[in-house]
Amino acid sequence: LLNINVGGKLFQIAYKVAAQYPITRLGRLALCTDPMKKLQLCDDYSVQRNEYFFDRDPSIFHYVFHFYRSGVLWIMDEMCPSNFVEEIEYWGIHMKYTQRCCRILFEEKQDELSEYLKIEKELEAELEPLDSAGHFQGKFLGRFRGMVWNLIENPYSSVAAKIIAVMSSLFVLISIVSMTLSTVEEMQHKTGKVWMEQLEMVCAIFFTSEYLMRLISSTSFKNFLRAAFNAVDLVAILPFYIQILFENLDEADTLYHEELHKVENVSKLGKVLKLIKLMRIFRILKLARHSTGLRAFGFTMRQCYQQVCCLFLFIAMGVFTFSALMHSVEHDVPGTSFTSIPYAWWWAAVSLSTVGYGDTVPDTVLGRMVAFACISFGIILNGMPISILYNKFSDYYAKLKAHEIET
Repeated sequence: LLNINVGGKLFQIAYKVAAQYPITRLGRLALCTDPMKKLQLCDDYSVQRNEYFFDRDPSIFHYVFHFYRSGVLWIMDEMCPSNFVEEIEYWGIHMKYTQRCCRILFEEKQDELSEYLKIEKELEAELEPLDSAGHFQGKFLGRFRGMVWNLIENPYSSVAAKIIAVMSSLFVLISIVSMTLSTVEEMQHKTGKVWMEQLEMVCAIFFTSEYLMRLISSTSFKNFLRAAFNAVDLVAILPFYIQILFENLDEADTLYHEELHKVENVSKLGKVLKLIKLMRIFRILKLARHSTGLRAFGFTMRQCYQQVCCLFLFIAMGVFTFSALMHSVEHDVPGTSFTSIPYAWWWAAVSLSTVGYGDTVPDTVLGRMVAFACISFGIILNGMPISILYNKFSDYYAKLKAHEIET
């Protein structure tokens, strides 16, 4: 018998049984005749007891011991996949000796663990800043840049930093409200317009100062430009300066500016200005810098992009299928709105979303049956991914909050 001591527990295996698996560690130990090579295969050897000692996990060796007795490697669900793989690799046993059902469940558990560790790493990267105050030591104006970094990136470092973080959120809200009120007819008069322009200027100056402070406190200009939040900050301030540039293309010719509305090129310029002003709505994305919920939502969308793409694919399939069916049963009805399949796309999209505006409705019995099938399919379709997305969102939100508390 081959006496094996694993972590203080004694096991006995017949030499001929271990030799049946010559690739494994115990198989090589049973077949080896050189005492020096045997010592290389174990951690220690007791001459008095004729016992080979292995400083390994005895609880997992129970399954290795069972493998030599039965030829089948069993895997229990409560085991850590990484630890189990490490142990059986040490003993030289291949996963092919496991039952197919156990191997499938084990591989699924391995994939879940890998995905979990990947998400944890990405969540930590989501909260980990690109720079830190300690990165500026020994660099040009390092102390000053470190103070600026703490002031603008670490709201818990001082009272001033908290005030700046609150002011940043307030200015975003003020800017959005200002843009909204500027479209109200009562605010189109000269006094209201001047107030809106002045408010927009104050907001733009604050956002520009904030962006420049972040730029100054960055250790890498390339990484600064790649960061998503910094790109949002740039989009938030660019419309203001582009608008000024367009409005002052020809300041010297005042008569030309007085008759801008009569020139065709100016009408195109006005459309461009409207589009640029509309870009200010993206300032609301700046709130994601200080909102854990928005960051968790964005992280959920990135992690669940496959499910979201599948949802859009199913919606597109449903729209094309039910619009074609509705057109085929309704196109002969006098005064119908379903004159072609593209005209039926809007009805199918509204019905699949279960909104049902009622602006386009079928008139025949067959049409109503198709509509019922479309609505039923929409209910099932909308219900499928909602639970997955919500569960992942709540999980990511809780983890982000936990990481924030820890840091």
